Amino acid sequence: MGNSRSSLQLQAEDITTIQDETGFNHNQIERLYSRFSSLDKQDKGFLSREDFLRIPELAINPLGDRIVHAFFYESKNGDDDKVDFKDFVRVLAHFRPIKKTVEMNKMNSRMEKLHFAFRMYDLDGDDKISKQELLAVLTMMVGQNISTEQLISIAERTIMEADLDKDDLISFEEFAQVLERTDVEQKMSIRFLN
Repeated sequence: MGNSRSSLQLQAEDITTIQDETGFNHNQIERLYSRFSSLDKQDKGFLSREDFLRIPELAINPLGDRIVHAFFYESKNGDDDKVDFKDFVRVLAHFRPIKKTVEMNKMNSRMEKLHFAFRMYDLDGDDKISKQELLAVLTMMVGQNISTEQLISIAERTIMEADLDKDDLISFEEFAQVLERTDVEQKMSIRFLN
């Protein structure tokens, strides 16, 4: 379909494996491979951080760097500086709308979506969100539109409300509980064309 390069490099067994793991259908995988190939300007077979940051929507997104980081965090190829196609699709699978069949929701279940969102805030990867991390992400999101004092107040109030065990940190369990009534499934879904 479309790009002859994608048909040559993406084998039928790769597509089947990716379908089983991510829930994307054949056409969606072909389209994602075409997008991956267009980002891989030098035909390296992987994407670097620079490749991602050339995406205009990520370049202007205040959390663009955190989103790019997620692709590398989730990478299973063992190289911190490279994201291959399977890693690329694995991360995007978190944003698939949830299907009625549980089996099709391995990568994009409510819990997977919450873990993905949690990692946006957990800057040091210690499985806890500190006031400093929350403040850093809030600053990324709002920039200079809110005073530092207001941001500190928001961060402190958030920690106070979410921190059930009173350790001045937000664990994943506390994070999930705060978002219990939030429609994460809808808010963290992108419609992928068939």
